[in-house]
Amino acid sequence: MTVVEIPAPAPEPEIAEAPAASVEVVRPGMLVTVQDWPGRVGYWHVGVPPSGPMDDLSFRLGNRVLGNAEGAAGLECTLGGPALRFATATWVCVTGAPADVTVDGVPVEQWRTVLVPAGAVLEIGAIRGPGMRTYVLLAGGIELPEYLGSTATFTLGRFGGSAGGALRAGEILPLGAPRAPLATAVPADDRPVLSQRWELAVTEGPHGAPEFFTRADFDTVIGTGYEVHFNSDRTGVRLIGPKPEWARTDGGEAGLHPSNIHDTPYSVGALDFTGDTPILLGPDGPSLGGFVCPVTVVAAERWKLGQLSPGDKVRFVPVRREHAASLRDLGPGRRASWPSVLSPGGDGDDGVLRRAEVDAETAVTYRRAGDDGVLVEYGAMTLDLGLRARVHALHQHLLAANPRGVLELTPGVRSLQIRVDPHVLSVPTLLGLLAEAERELPAGTDLVVPSRTVHLPLSWDDPATREAITRYMHGVRADAPWCPWNIEFIRRMNGLATVQDVYDTVFDAQYLVLGLGDVYLGAPVATPIDPRHRLVTTKYNPARTWTPENAVGIGGAYLCIYGMEGPGGYQFVGRTTQVWNHAATEMPWLLRYFDRISWYPVSAEELLDMRADFAAGKVEVRAEEGEFRLADYRAFLADNAADIDRFRATQAKAFAAERDSWRRAGELGVD
Repeated sequence: MTVVEIPAPAPEPEIAEAPAASVEVVRPGMLVTVQDWPGRVGYWHVGVPPSGPMDDLSFRLGNRVLGNAEGAAGLECTLGGPALRFATATWVCVTGAPADVTVDGVPVEQWRTVLVPAGAVLEIGAIRGPGMRTYVLLAGGIELPEYLGSTATFTLGRFGGSAGGALRAGEILPLGAPRAPLATAVPADDRPVLSQRWELAVTEGPHGAPEFFTRADFDTVIGTGYEVHFNSDRTGVRLIGPKPEWARTDGGEAGLHPSNIHDTPYSVGALDFTGDTPILLGPDGPSLGGFVCPVTVVAAERWKLGQLSPGDKVRFVPVRREHAASLRDLGPGRRASWPSVLSPGGDGDDGVLRRAEVDAETAVTYRRAGDDGVLVEYGAMTLDLGLRARVHALHQHLLAANPRGVLELTPGVRSLQIRVDPHVLSVPTLLGLLAEAERELPAGTDLVVPSRTVHLPLSWDDPATREAITRYMHGVRADAPWCPWNIEFIRRMNGLATVQDVYDTVFDAQYLVLGLGDVYLGAPVATPIDPRHRLVTTKYNPARTWTPENAVGIGGAYLCIYGMEGPGGYQFVGRTTQVWNHAATEMPWLLRYFDRISWYPVSAEELLDMRADFAAGKVEVRAEEGEFRLADYRAFLADNAADIDRFRATQAKAFAAERDSWRRAGELGVD
């Protein structure tokens, strides 16, 4: 047995005296954060988003004209900006959405380099529109300690920037070595055109027609002017538009709604259908989830997501991958000054790049994930730990090979997403490397991996999860089939006799961790090793707008611990302690792939005490070493096949009855 020790958190940083080159926050503004570009790259596989400026183009243009590195840290201002007092004379450039900008009350122009005298106050007023975000870039850039390789602020995760959140009045932001501007202004032809009617260049896939959406659905996606919903932020831009017809009746083991799939890695810029609600995933969005995405905004167009305002109209225009503008280009080649996306059409392949056979039993599908990524999917749409073994083998092979140009490797339940720099490693070249890799991978039956048993507390039907359901009923919908009590809904969907049976099943199970980052910050997506413990349910539709930190829920056949507060869709069973240690600077995530989670019950009051102790570094998490052998697991399935089949038959009958009830009620689009 081993004990995982949680170190005490670092003390709250004190506000230091102003260094020679610095700015003082006189007024913090509405939501102003420190960001750098490209943000926090390399941690997508554990649920850490890149963050960084939502409109990278305006941000990088301002840095470039000042002579800074393009990614030097600056300020992103949402809806309105701050007032800043400068300790020394400093060149600045304010870009992005139009706003009133003054120096000691005297108006100055945006997109121009401006010398702010020592002691003077630069003030950014409310954004007049169009657009949503303004950027303040400063000569030398803001110099703050990095967290996981970046100073970009991720407010939901409470890290980055100066204190993990928006600017505070009175704090001091130190600046780097002063620089002289390279030009007097950003050239007019380079500046992005902001609008209230947007066209976004997208590539098809990863999950399109006719497998998931009907042809009519896909035609609607690219032919509809969607409206931006007011409930949008850096995690994602919600859109208002028509409800899909769907090509499937349900998501099977992944959930009752046809939008549900086995948890898969997402792309920034993907159009994610959470049930019937389309959401454009932003730079603070989740890395892993169980919903389909028919199109993905190309990398060079994702800056537009940062300027979409409530009420704006959005239309998606398919383009061929090789015709997408370059993310590296900050000039006319970026096409940001064009009000429209000029395109003769997309790739016309439904997002499927290639299909092949791994062996006599397993197929592999390579799907397009934007113009800078590939999603590798194994096998049929079923929960099969043999498929996860194949994903693991490919993941380990690529980590060892370390091909130049690969930026991120993120495993899902039956998939692996590979993000690349297309200028270094093109997608066609990547497909060739993947074909070679398949010939070298070991058989899945040979999989033997370390597998700790991690004992975690669970407050059953915790008051915080009850509050989240109440908020959902008051703010989203009160007539959902899973309301007012998610646990009763789980009982009904699985054909169990009593709620106590749900309780016993959850506490008897060992949950094998298949992915991290669902949702955010090392949060696991896990499934019971024994199929007789796999409670199958569906996800909220529409999704919740609020979920308490470390809530525990079930969606499809999977269990998730929410790494932090935020949106969500899994059906609640309770709440646990933290799975992310903010005090750690190198490996803050508690869980690893193929860990086994074993629950023990605690009261709501005991959990609150444990959470407080965990935050103070006083908790010890018990973890026993072990290993997972796929061959042994398959032998277990064979030995218990008859009993497993009986359990699944009862479950399938209840699932079908619930689906019929939904259809009669119009939940699936059929009256």
